[in-house]
Amino acid sequence: QVQLVESGGGLVQPGGSLRLSCAASGSIFSIGVMGWYRRAPGKQRELVATVTSVGSTNYADSVKGRFTISRDNAKNTAYLQMNSLKPEDAAVYYCYAFITSNTRLGGDYWGRGTQVTVSS
Repeated sequence: QVQLVESGGGLVQPGGSLRLSCAASGSIFSIGVMGWYRRAPGKQRELVATVTSVGSTNYADSVKGRFTISRDNAKNTAYLQMNSLKPEDAAVYYCYAFITSNTRLGGDYWGRGTQVTVSS
């Protein structure tokens, strides 16, 4: 069974930094795109950033220049380095991955989310 587990959320002051991690585990054959989404209270889930298996990245306009997504294919792990955090970045951040497992020919997988709070 494939699982995505996020870590690294927490409370940070405006202007601060956090690094989120997302580790995929289980009977994984291959991982395609990995990404981060977020949902703030009262808002819809939105894309933050994605990274392909060969390192191509895509960012929401609101985080360009402040956030950096990366991945370590050997560890089946994606990262989101968040700098210059703003109060509007506060949300639950969810990891996403498109994974082909030993029993499933490609599917969407989601983590349970990690809370990021930006407040002084």
